[in-house]
Amino acid sequence: MRQSQNWTFALASTLLLCLVQPVLAQQDQEAADSKPVVGSEEEVSADYAAPHQFGGPSSVAGQLKSDHSAQVTPYWFGGLTAKAQPYYDFKKGVADRHAFAFGADYNALVQGANESLGEDDAASGVIRVYGTWTPLGRGTLNAGSLTFKVENRHRLGTDIAPQQLGSEMGYVGLTAITFSSAGTILTNLYWQQSFRDNRLAFIAGIVDVTDFISVYGLVNPWADFHNLTFSTDPTIPAPNQGLGAAVRGTIGENFYLLAGLADANGDPGDPLDSFDSFFTTHEYFKFVEFGWVSSYENRFSDNVHLTVWQADERTVAGVPDGWGASFSFSRKINDRWLPFVRAGYAEDGGALLERSLSAGIGYFTKGHSDVLGVGLNWGRPPSEPDGPRLNDQYTVEVFYNMQLFQHTNITPNIQWIIDPALNPEEDSLWVFGLRARVSF
Repeated sequence: MRQSQNWTFALASTLLLCLVQPVLAQQDQEAADSKPVVGSEEEVSADYAAPHQFGGPSSVAGQLKSDHSAQVTPYWFGGLTAKAQPYYDFKKGVADRHAFAFGADYNALVQGANESLGEDDAASGVIRVYGTWTPLGRGTLNAGSLTFKVENRHRLGTDIAPQQLGSEMGYVGLTAITFSSAGTILTNLYWQQSFRDNRLAFIAGIVDVTDFISVYGLVNPWADFHNLTFSTDPTIPAPNQGLGAAVRGTIGENFYLLAGLADANGDPGDPLDSFDSFFTTHEYFKFVEFGWVSSYENRFSDNVHLTVWQADERTVAGVPDGWGASFSFSRKINDRWLPFVRAGYAEDGGALLERSLSAGIGYFTKGHSDVLGVGLNWGRPPSEPDGPRLNDQYTVEVFYNMQLFQHTNITPNIQWIIDPALNPEEDSLWVFGLRARVSF
């Protein structure tokens, strides 16, 4: 049965992408005399030698671009920027001469809960080294590049990391997504290739599905919301980083089609095992996404999309197969306000929630150096087949990402959890957090 589902899903994805091809061919001639639909030479130069990013703001190319364009702020310690400038000039020189753009950062998060069934505080640090090398088509819209990212995730003096705090509280969800104690992991090592002036692109290798599935303008867990309900989607059981591939095609100026698959048993701590799992176990996570954007430049902020996914049964992990769909709407207003609405449905497959509805808004200060975000979520956890139905739970989150100086941000955060599904004795829980990020 699983083999039949795999072939059906793969065939549907292939047919959808084939439908894009006639449109792409028609656009090739038009592109010769007009600005490319999905990019420009000016943007290629501005991307700090990174190729046109396949993923969203949290992808390697997105992070490099954000770090390179960070503005000098009037806040404290502004003089440190000048002292560090020779290093950043060196980085830019390497990118200009060798098409190798790289960066690193250290991220730390401390969270505390007012009540918990177990541990009530958690802290974790993450150091990341990431970059892209573009040996093919540098400075063009048909570039080929290699992307990498290595991380070390570790606890900071507490018994648990923030990723575990939600379960300690009896909350079905994650109060922090990326801050764990996973140790040293390889989260990206893939090839990206663009064709037809970046109207068609693919990636293949060790991928992080959350970099490109169901993306919107406030999806970055290193800079925006902490809670999973306002990030990728709690009804999408995105696997851990592992072997996978994805293809993206654009239709006209405003529509895109994205499809891919990844190892459902991805293990970034043992990437070679992911290769073996991909080719021998044949348990995959697959998805197709169709969306509208107002323009290529605003493809994350002005974005409406529908994502459909299917996950195979994971025999060893004891997770049943399943499928689901999610919808996302976001549209920036006056270059300052970013309201969003996101909804998801899941039928098994290991998703944290089987129903979810989120709404919120982001506010960007002048120059986009600081971001204020507010989100509200209703979620319905899955129940065991023979067990009682778990109560619906509600989540509210407020964060303020402040740029202290050019390469340092701090983000205070408050989460209010109402009716945690696995802690019926409590009807209201609070989580207070402080995140810091320094990029190099």
